[in-house]
Amino acid sequence: MSDLPDLPVTFRPGHTRVILLTAAVVIFLVITGIALLLDLGPGERLTFVVTAALIFWVLAQLARVRVVADESGVTVVNIASRRRLAWAEIVQVNLRPGDPWVFLNLSDGTSLPALGIQPGIARQRAIADAQALRVLAEARSAARETQDQG
Repeated sequence: MSDLPDLPVTFRPGHTRVILLTAAVVIFLVITGIALLLDLGPGERLTFVVTAALIFWVLAQLARVRVVADESGVTVVNIASRRRLAWAEIVQVNLRPGDPWVFLNLSDGTSLPALGIQPGIARQRAIADAQALRVLAEARSAARETQDQG
């Protein structure tokens, strides 16, 4: 089991995150700058700044996606949700060709998208991250079976 990643480990789309946060900052600064340069009343300026802040918040929400694996399980943080899973709940980790992100098949028969591992910009990194999460889930599953039998 020496090829298992050290826990805790966080998987996130690094390049996508940098692009989203950079765009958020630039958009906020440009819209706020425009509001200050135009001959506007205080209410109109405030509307510009609030709109810029809202755009920043949306892009920051998109950038927060991640998958965190630790000794007791996995936390999946998607755009509008956060879900904590015990290792026993994860049956399979899937990243098939053409998938926009990893899907976790769960013991209750459902599938949970894990947006923290997505092959968009850094395909090879996403494949390596998916394989690492798969190895962790399989190792934890094997350890559970050994404990259940003992």
